[in-house]
Amino acid sequence: MSTDETTLGATIRAWRDRLTPADVGLPAGRARRAAGLRREELAELAGLSVDYVVRLEQGRASTPSAQVVGALARALRLSRPERDHLYRLADLLPPADGMITEQSPPGMQRVLTRLGETPVGVFTADWRLIWWNRGWAALLGDPSATAPEDRSLVKSRFPVAKGPVGRISDVPIVSENREASDRAIVADLRRASARYPGDPRLAALIRRTVDGNTEFAALWHSGAVGVHAEDRKTVKHPGIGDVTVDCDVLNDGETDMKIVVYTAASSEDATKLDLALVAGVH
Repeated sequence: MSTDETTLGATIRAWRDRLTPADVGLPAGRARRAAGLRREELAELAGLSVDYVVRLEQGRASTPSAQVVGALARALRLSRPERDHLYRLADLLPPADGMITEQSPPGMQRVLTRLGETPVGVFTADWRLIWWNRGWAALLGDPSATAPEDRSLVKSRFPVAKGPVGRISDVPIVSENREASDRAIVADLRRASARYPGDPRLAALIRRTVDGNTEFAALWHSGAVGVHAEDRKTVKHPGIGDVTVDCDVLNDGETDMKIVVYTAASSEDATKLDLALVAGVH
């Protein structure tokens, strides 16, 4: 085997070529010269520019950040050994055991593919948004412009006086029972702190929020442990008005990732959701 075939760029290309659009929930389209994903499709799935994907595959960019490597691993549907190999090719250490992962398991990826354009987002164990579909972006806005570390439900719900405010939505979202929802988020975060006691990102998030937000501090010191499961919310969409949705949270027992799914609470709200998809990303 040629050395060139084992480089970072060649490996990314090989993994891209083995995927079909159907594997990642994309339409096949017409006039495809190969069965694999196009560079444009990989770029969209990973939240990267097409130019950057081209430079990676051509070897003109060889030191991607850990966040970029994680996004590529998710988009390429890599197994854990493959993910670790990708990190090493980029001269990075793979995520250690006992640390919060951003690599969704294959079963979760299959579920996401089957949900179609139902608004869906995937959060890590510390409530960082790492993946969303077109339905999510059409209903809530596209989070792409927000730095990955600030796509945080915790930072959004519990802002601190100093530092950036988290953003997972461009529009106001009113929870039917905000107090219960806040308690559930903090209780879930406490549960994560026991699962990942050595994770520095989680520890820093908890320390920062306890010190900077009195509401979070009070809930944290109550000591409750639990998981966030469901809620009803009203999304104040700028183009179609208020949309009431049920928010269900599906938890993965192995990774503590959460699939957050928004479904219409009535036929009228279902019509509004359809209109949001027609209107597109705002």
